[in-house]
Amino acid sequence: MKDQHILNIAKTVFAMFFLAGNICLFGYIMTKNEWFAGSGYMVIIFGAMSSLAVILALLVYSFINWDRLDICLKAIGILLLNIPIAVLYALIGINLL
Repeated sequence: MKDQHILNIAKTVFAMFFLAGNICLFGYIMTKNEWFAGSGYMVIIFGAMSSLAVILALLVYSFINWDRLDICLKAIGILLLNIPIAVLYALIGINLL
């Protein structure tokens, strides 16, 4: 895989769950519909599982191809940015309920 392709995978997974979390959080804030709150917690669960699967795949790939270790670690760093954001959103959601 090319370096840019590896980064694009991480950016896509990050953006997908970041956007879904924003939709759920702000949808609940604007409408007070419980469906958004439940969906937000499901996004956290599925986002964590998906991100961990991608991180594991990147680690395995980087151990097979040592020359790609740096770019895989950068991609993993992008994916790990979702953790503090998800914790913050979860705290906000708990306080709003």
